[in-house]
Amino acid sequence: MMRFLEILRISFDALLRNKMRSLLTMLGIIIGVGAVIAMVAIGQGAQVSVDAQISTLGTNVLMVFPGSTARGGVMSGAGTGTTLTEEDGQAIKEQCPAVAYVSPQLRSGAQVVYGDLNWSTSLQGGSPDFFAIRDWRIDQGDLFTDQDVRAATKVCLIGQTVVQQLFADENPISQTIRIRNIPFRVVGTLKSKGQNMMGQDQDDIILIPYTTLQKRLVGNVRSWGFIVSARLKQQMVEAQDEITQLLRARHKIGITDDNDFTIRTQTEIAEASSATSKIMTTLLASIASVSLIVGGIGIMNIMLVSVTERTREIGVRMSIGARKYDILVQFLMEAIVLSLLGGLIGIGLGVLGSNLVSRVAGWPTFVTANSIILAVIFSTAVGVFFGYYPARKASLLNPIEALRYE
Repeated sequence: MMRFLEILRISFDALLRNKMRSLLTMLGIIIGVGAVIAMVAIGQGAQVSVDAQISTLGTNVLMVFPGSTARGGVMSGAGTGTTLTEEDGQAIKEQCPAVAYVSPQLRSGAQVVYGDLNWSTSLQGGSPDFFAIRDWRIDQGDLFTDQDVRAATKVCLIGQTVVQQLFADENPISQTIRIRNIPFRVVGTLKSKGQNMMGQDQDDIILIPYTTLQKRLVGNVRSWGFIVSARLKQQMVEAQDEITQLLRARHKIGITDDNDFTIRTQTEIAEASSATSKIMTTLLASIASVSLIVGGIGIMNIMLVSVTERTREIGVRMSIGARKYDILVQFLMEAIVLSLLGGLIGIGLGVLGSNLVSRVAGWPTFVTANSIILAVIFSTAVGVFFGYYPARKASLLNPIEALRYE
């Protein structure tokens, strides 16, 4: 231990004799580590943001769309057909043990009027199960009920964007708005969810019973699709298989025929988004890592210069008993100290830079402990790798020739 501390002290003394040169040598490592930390923080922040947005989709969500089949050489995408019915949704809820909630999902758009104000927004029809599936909480008022669905009642719940545009400081509960010139009573308002991963405002919405949307607004008597929640996250694949088998049986689809429906899971969406974020994070970190390589080359260059400058010192040390191993360790330690100090300063710079990016640009950033540990390990490895050759060259010097060196 004492020997290690002595070598460390000698290394610091050697580096402090040329403070400016040592600082400039570390600059490449400082910039490299700082850039890697900042780039990874931006990538991780984007991943956390995407995960948070995906969570707003709801709990253990599966989406069932009509269409997506190939017949007569013609491919039809999800949502292009009308192959699903209300009875299919009821069967899924009753006959699929892994499924907790099912709601038809119908969408449309409309101009909404209240008093002398109007707003163009999106309409979404569903059943009371929709709120449990999407984990949508009530801010004021109540949900619509199964009785409202059966009677196609003209009631609605409105998102916070619609509240702000039509009601401002007025309480919207029990007020009447007009959707396509049809009066609807506001029974509740929804808590804010913000934007989704596509940048769409999830609060710019009006929710109504799907039967009301079908019969009173769009005249469509078929379901456009279902939104489903599995009982447990671990049962999402099981729920998907159960729904697939049930719908194939109900639609009398042959063994070799394609499905006339499409099922997408929350997991698939999350995995696709995660893969994109990981690729971007890796790309950014790889580009930033080039600075570390450049910094390592700088350390090697300066250490070679140092060996040349200190040739006589090396000769003196060898003449009084220093072994080749001692010389090797001393110069290697100097390289490691340079890279490690540069790495630590770079970490601080990277954390500061990521916070600055978050404040100025408004991008989410997230500095992980793993990225910091990796930066320390990598900067140390750079010191060992690029410092070994100069250190070995110093240890192989002939003591007599070193003492004669001017």
